[in-house]
Amino acid sequence: MEMRVEQVAARSGVAVDTIRYYQSKGLLAPPRREGRVAWYDDGHLHRLARIRSLQQRGFTLATIVRLVEGDLDAADEALIGELSGLQRADDAAPGAPDRAEAGHATDEQVFTIAELAIETGVPLALLKAVEAEGLLIPRRVGGRDRYTAEDVAASRAGLLLLEWGIPLSALLDVARRHHEATEAVAREAVALFSAHIRAPMRQGVRTRAAGDDGDPATGDDGDSPGADIERLLQAYEELLPAVTTLVGHHFTRALVRSALDHVEQEASDDERRAIWDQLGTDADAVSDAEADPGADRDAVADAHAVADADAVATTVSRR
Repeated sequence: MEMRVEQVAARSGVAVDTIRYYQSKGLLAPPRREGRVAWYDDGHLHRLARIRSLQQRGFTLATIVRLVEGDLDAADEALIGELSGLQRADDAAPGAPDRAEAGHATDEQVFTIAELAIETGVPLALLKAVEAEGLLIPRRVGGRDRYTAEDVAASRAGLLLLEWGIPLSALLDVARRHHEATEAVAREAVALFSAHIRAPMRQGVRTRAAGDDGDPATGDDGDSPGADIERLLQAYEELLPAVTTLVGHHFTRALVRSALDHVEQEASDDERRAIWDQLGTDADAVSDAEADPGADRDAVADAHAVADADAVATTVSRR
């Protein structure tokens, strides 16, 4: 059935200007023309419905273009949907498993930045300033920037640092440098995931979809494209918390070690002993090793290492 652009707009719920914008971006095929009249068909309606579905799941137009042009496949769509936090059974990529039936939660409370300010007690102007610096990173939910309970906790933690007297300018300076270093490491981590996990699995999806292994639906080994997509999502779900645990663990150890080194160099004996007592470590062992004229440098270092390890373990266990 052919129709004019006004009819397409009415049936799809997409404005005429938006339809023409999509055409200019390559998201819609050109209509058939008879003189000055442009005729659209059901294929255009299906494509508009597909675009709307992807936008509601948090996909950007740039990503949608790559999906509809075939640069990204079903595995990529499923992974991006998982990253957006809004992968739904009714909008899942073709061949993808039903995440809800598999026991994967998809509902999560989200906040606008104004709601985040109310929830945390952090002034809205301050949150906007931190967001503008790239230090508060929203998630794309339904095509809009939204924040989660994790952002609530992080915002309250930042406010606590300010309440204890750390100047905002100094805190932002450290945060910027931490952000730059973290971004660089994150890009390398994503490259590793893409090269060693995503790429082989993505190739498996394409091969089975094309039927190059045998049966187009299942392949010789009985695996379907949906099973490959499921493995990719499983890899993401398992490796993301694993990586964040490694990063958090290392940063905590490095932070506590730096703090203890600073105490050793700058604090008075009374302050040092009070801190060691608070952390539950053996200050006497360190002091005895340092005071023993017969102790070598390795013995003193060992005493410090044991004390540091105890301090870290105690600190982490209390978090």
